[in-house]
Amino acid sequence: MSPMRLSFSFVAAALAAIALTGCDSHAANPSPVHETASASPQAQSRAQVFAAVKEMTSVGTKLFSDPSLSGSGKLACASCHSPSHAFGPPNALSVQFGGSDMHRPGFRAVPSLTYLQAVPAFSEHFHDSDDEGDESVDAGPTGGLTWDGRVDHGADQARIPLLSSFEMGSSPATVAAAVKAAPYADDFRRAFGANVFDSDEKTFAAVLRALEAFEQEPKKFYPYTSKFDAFLAGKATLTTAEMHGLELFNDERKGNCAACHISQRAKDGTPPQFSDFGLIAIGVPRNRALPINKDARFHDLGACGPERTDLSGRDEFCGLFRTPSLRNVALRKTFFHNGIYHSLEDVVRFYVERDTNPEKFYPVSKGVAQKFDDLPRRYWGNVNMEPPFDRKRGEKPALDEAEIRDIVAFLNTLTDGYEPAAKAPAKTAAN
Repeated sequence: MSPMRLSFSFVAAALAAIALTGCDSHAANPSPVHETASASPQAQSRAQVFAAVKEMTSVGTKLFSDPSLSGSGKLACASCHSPSHAFGPPNALSVQFGGSDMHRPGFRAVPSLTYLQAVPAFSEHFHDSDDEGDESVDAGPTGGLTWDGRVDHGADQARIPLLSSFEMGSSPATVAAAVKAAPYADDFRRAFGANVFDSDEKTFAAVLRALEAFEQEPKKFYPYTSKFDAFLAGKATLTTAEMHGLELFNDERKGNCAACHISQRAKDGTPPQFSDFGLIAIGVPRNRALPINKDARFHDLGACGPERTDLSGRDEFCGLFRTPSLRNVALRKTFFHNGIYHSLEDVVRFYVERDTNPEKFYPVSKGVAQKFDDLPRRYWGNVNMEPPFDRKRGEKPALDEAEIRDIVAFLNTLTDGYEPAAKAPAKTAAN
């Protein structure tokens, strides 16, 4: 699951753009494609791809911040996926508001768009080699984008919020009209050809490709510039608390976080993604603050519905949500698919006390905590019971409060933008 998977997406999108534009791209784009006329067909094709990617990315940047694409004319992609918050939510709301009147709440927390370049396509049975590389291991349902893994490509992911009635609430016709009237309309033509506005469907498809290209721009979406990356490169030293937090994070007898949020480099040497991209059920409490949860009959079952439909009726997928990367997690103020918690300390505390102190998280009736209250009983067998979820009520949690703080200190080292402190100049005899 190497980050190099990104380049294939780039190439696919660029080739699609070239196919879409046809001869028009040559008329509207005099360089650098024309400069390769005397080059070999392979070199010319490569130059075309890079030129197309560059133009698509530039247009995608503008589209991402344009609220006119929405039905309300007030909501841009960047409104919920803030560039200053690792392309995640800019506030502590459990869910964001959208729709034609900007008053319709969603029912899932907004995920970050960073570090998605290595997410594999969804598979019911993802096979990977074991630690020794000798044997294939079935990791179960893995991959796909969004909380339930229902799409595999950035263009398909971009389609979802644009057309959702409680997000951007738009339509292909509305999007096409907005782009035609936008200041960057000529840039859009240069990227996709003079005929791109021939139909709303063609324009909308190009918009999705441009957003996909932008959302894979390396410096913005997978920079690997955290303190932990500097530590791995030998350019930073973790504090005592951060190092202890890393040890607890990895320790199977303590946090065991790395079981799903992999902290080791991949076999090809690429930096850790802090996710195995698997789909898992952990019994997150019902968020009764969400308007949709006022209906006691409603349950967000993740991979088996209601947003995802291809696995509906498959009980083994109910309650499963994709494990997000923990990179830049300290910039978030809303956690889990339903936005139930608003601090990292509360998140870690839930993991280690879900089973030892369930009354802290679930409703209590007649002195008994009603665990897994957001998952119908028939699906409780899907809930993960591996450490630290292997303890009984009243037993000592896997982590104490000081250890929880140390794990949070470590998680703060995963925030991009770290700059090592400059070393003081060495003193000389003249000094």
